[in-house]
Amino acid sequence: MNSTTALLEKPSNAGQAQVPGAVTTRRTPEPLLRQALGLTLRAFRADKGVTLRELAAVARVSPGYLSELERGRKEVSSELLAAVCHALEVNVADVLIEAAGFMALPSMDEELASTAPAASEA
Repeated sequence: MNSTTALLEKPSNAGQAQVPGAVTTRRTPEPLLRQALGLTLRAFRADKGVTLRELAAVARVSPGYLSELERGRKEVSSELLAAVCHALEVNVADVLIEAAGFMALPSMDEELASTAPAASEA
């Protein structure tokens, strides 16, 4: 399967109101919840040493669909999330907390970069 990705030379500000005199800062877009949950589910599965097919069988979902969830391409329903978590023997709350951590990482990187002293000051 081939896929194509378009890259923009400059970020698009379409649909964003510009405030006169306001300083604009470039923020990294936050990861989507489905992406963070996918990364988290994959990490928990890898930690348990369970294959995608094994987990799919226990959670009663197709391996293809589970793969789409792990890659952040599909939204996971609460029922399916509970089934996958049960199959992994982890709490849904633990998965959600871990996913929130993945979502916070880009904003933490920005915050640390903006508060770190410049190299010439060190």
